[in-house]
Amino acid sequence: MPTATQSAAIMLTAGIGIPVLAALNAALGQRMGSPIAAGMILFLVALLTAGVVFLFSGGSLRGAVGSPPHLFFAGCLVAFYVLTITWVAPSFGVGNAVFFVLLGQLISAAAIDHYGLFGAQPSPLSFWRLSGIAVMGLGVFLTQIAGRS
Repeated sequence: MPTATQSAAIMLTAGIGIPVLAALNAALGQRMGSPIAAGMILFLVALLTAGVVFLFSGGSLRGAVGSPPHLFFAGCLVAFYVLTITWVAPSFGVGNAVFFVLLGQLISAAAIDHYGLFGAQPSPLSFWRLSGIAVMGLGVFLTQIAGRS
């Protein structure tokens, strides 16, 4: 298991990758004239990449057998994200699209943690956490105003 510092660095890197993914795939979708085709290509490349990592890690799919079906819904959510950001980002802006994604992530994460949904360790929604989400919401609002001038 990675340390807390390693985990933070890994997740920061993943966070940096999200807007890059959005910009690259949006550009591919525009070039192809089809955000859906660009999304399919992204998932094909992702599947091949995950497959190579899986093979080298010596992983097993046995744990998937018998798992509750609702746990596989995560695949639908990632497809929804990729397809919508590929479609919306060219006209709305990558920054605007990602800011709203981040706001949605904060709200969803706070609800999941507060109620301990999906097996998450419960962490009550505090004044400070709610204040942080509100500040993020204000930031999204300010970026929208700045984008109009």
